[in-house]
Amino acid sequence: MKKIILSIDGMTCSACSNGLEKYLNKQDGILKASVNLVMANTTIEYDEKKLNIVKLEEFIKQAGFKSLGEFKEIKFENKSKKEKIKFIIFTILAIILMYISMGHMLNLPIPNILNPHINSVNYTISLFLLTILFIIYGFDILKNGYKNLIHRTPNMDTLVAIGVVSSFLYSMYSMFKILQGNYSYTMNLYFESAAIVIYFIKLGRYIDGISKDKTKEAIGKLVTITPEKAIIKIDGIEKEVTIDEVKKGDILISKPGEKIAVDGEIILGKAHIDETFITGESKPVSKEIGSKVIAGSMNYDGYLEYKAERIGKESTISEIVKLVVEASNTKVPIAKIADKVSSVFVPAVILIAIITFIVYLLLGNPFNVSLITFVTILVVACPCSLGLATPLAVVVSEGLCASNGILVKKSEILERAQKVNTIVFDKTGTLTYGKLKIAEILNYSNIEDNDLLQIVSSVESKVTHPISKAFKDYVEEKKISLLQVEEFENIAGYGIIGKIENQEIILGNSKMLDRYKIENKYLEDEKKLSEKGNSIIYVVKEKKIIALIGVNDVVRENAKDVIDILNKNKIQTIMLTGDNKETSEKIAKEIGITEVISNVLPKEKANMIKQLKKDNNIVMMCGDGINDSPALANSDIGVSVNSGTDIAMDSSEVILTRNNLNSIINLINISKKTIRNIKQNLFWAFFYNCLMIPIAIGLLKPIGISINPMIASLAMVISSFTVILNASRLRNIKLN
Repeated sequence: MKKIILSIDGMTCSACSNGLEKYLNKQDGILKASVNLVMANTTIEYDEKKLNIVKLEEFIKQAGFKSLGEFKEIKFENKSKKEKIKFIIFTILAIILMYISMGHMLNLPIPNILNPHINSVNYTISLFLLTILFIIYGFDILKNGYKNLIHRTPNMDTLVAIGVVSSFLYSMYSMFKILQGNYSYTMNLYFESAAIVIYFIKLGRYIDGISKDKTKEAIGKLVTITPEKAIIKIDGIEKEVTIDEVKKGDILISKPGEKIAVDGEIILGKAHIDETFITGESKPVSKEIGSKVIAGSMNYDGYLEYKAERIGKESTISEIVKLVVEASNTKVPIAKIADKVSSVFVPAVILIAIITFIVYLLLGNPFNVSLITFVTILVVACPCSLGLATPLAVVVSEGLCASNGILVKKSEILERAQKVNTIVFDKTGTLTYGKLKIAEILNYSNIEDNDLLQIVSSVESKVTHPISKAFKDYVEEKKISLLQVEEFENIAGYGIIGKIENQEIILGNSKMLDRYKIENKYLEDEKKLSEKGNSIIYVVKEKKIIALIGVNDVVRENAKDVIDILNKNKIQTIMLTGDNKETSEKIAKEIGITEVISNVLPKEKANMIKQLKKDNNIVMMCGDGINDSPALANSDIGVSVNSGTDIAMDSSEVILTRNNLNSIINLINISKKTIRNIKQNLFWAFFYNCLMIPIAIGLLKPIGISINPMIASLAMVISSFTVILNASRLRNIKLN
């Protein structure tokens, strides 16, 4: 299976996106396709043995749309000066057209040469010529409308095209009669209706385009974080190149005040780097040889040379953007309501309009009255607001999450998070910083402490667990060299094994001793260390315990506040950890968690999550994204508290790039307000159509309420604008 994101041209409403999505999902070889109206792209999972990108683009063309190729970056439709001038010109022409066509009805001064009562021919021709300009202006709408009708995927453009062409052709017939001398047809001209409908549709899309760009603004800012150029070092010579020219393995240079160009590893120099945009760390972080750097971070005060490791699509920023875009291409379950309605809405409206037209004629109404009612129904029912109701709110929320260090891989999480009633936390690296320090050593051997720590640190250097970091920091501080380790083995949930000078060294917890049937005479010592809040490491040499090492962790400064907020909101909090009972309960008590499940293996963690779900709980699991992956995968929402550089290998559905537990509260708040916003949008969209279609049919004419195509098109724009404004309110959500 392979996944690809393709940019799509020609989508204008939910009927477009739903029609394309339905068509793609019917094709052999496509496992799943999801189309995003706001982002104008589609995510397709397909069998690469059966299909390729050329065939996929052919499917899109067959459905009546155009593929613009593989999605590479978020493009902003910033309105050019030329486009604005064009819109201003047509606004002026629309005013002139309305003045000529309706001025006489309002007793406005009309030149005799254009007065319909004095010079019908000039009046008719002037309206015809102005309308032709609008037909050219909106030709893309008419073309797409009929093209989609032919491909059996009728959309908003189809409604507009049928309405505009119908009124234009009837007006052409009336003009022909007028030119023959039958001036009674002067009042049967509806050129202005066809023209103004196009104008208002263009106005709506102009506003809509600006709004969609704003919804993508937060995501787009990520793209602009990285510099456009970089300095590479070739044979000792510095050369400035574009980012696209940088290759893996190139040596790049960063000087004070410059941004890091690509993800890489420092090979020379030392500096303080600002990584706020990824990690949320307010203070610059000290980096030296061997440290990783992220593209877009700022070098404050040092000269650095670093080797390029992850470039282009592999970079941290590119992965973040891709994750956000893919998430916005998935659908929240509530969106299915709008999808189902939209899939039948356009054909239903066309059918209603045709039936109304026939009934009007059968009831003895004039042909022109019947036709104008037909056109009004088609125009007023355009499902723009319905199509924007869900995706616009989702994209705004995705951008808000991304700009606050919350990466949501599937938009359905935005609906699910508000329902969470149980949150399970891993301890080390999640509720604590994972920055362990060696607190105490109980040495039972005749080996010196420094030599003992050299042995332990050498074996620990083979893993990346937070405990190993404590030993790495120790040997760096003491400048102790590491020993050669052979036959290394990592046993998840238990510990690690390695051979140094042909002697087996085992490091782990008490379960490791049981696994290898090693006698443990030091349970009392373990208990004493644990009571002080230490995590315990047994050191075993040749099947004999030679030491106990206690390492201490630091609780995250906001952990207690977050737990307090969750408890106040009646969300159950549980600590689930592989650490010993005494240490776990001490930390749990400190931050306010009452339920602790300790001494569990990764597999057992997953089973505990399954059990919680069986009790009808909606469970969120927060862990480090690596050791906790089975539990994360089995939870309703897996949240990884991780650094930006680990995004590629993370298996959770939500990634907190800023390592801030407040983000969990923010995610739940955003979820609640997003779903409320979507429900409001859907209500107003449904309410609008339920109200306006009966009026367009003429059911309220007996009490003096009626509309024409021009008013109908304006009402449609106002409806869409209401949804846009409501979705935009999500940007103002106050976060912790």
